[in-house]
Amino acid sequence: MAMTKDQLISDIAEAIDTPKATVRAALEHLSEIVSDALENGSEITLPGIGKLKISDRPARTGRNPQTGKAIEIAAKKVVKYVPAKALTDAIN
Repeated sequence: MAMTKDQLISDIAEAIDTPKATVRAALEHLSEIVSDALENGSEITLPGIGKLKISDRPARTGRNPQTGKAIEIAAKKVVKYVPAKALTDAIN
């Protein structure tokens, strides 16, 4: 089962003995900071967790699954996640 945002906030607040409101505000600011940095082309390294970076996905031809007709899929930017070695070692 996936951990919810409220569960994450509770766990962090308990671990560092801080009010949940403070942790919630910090988590929301972290989201804004990461979004802004990625939007400006920067990479974000979260020590012990991994790295977030922007990658370009080229335009390609796909198929409509209902009709089988070929369609053009536009190029776009996507967020790529590369796990840290410490995280990979911890789960293996």
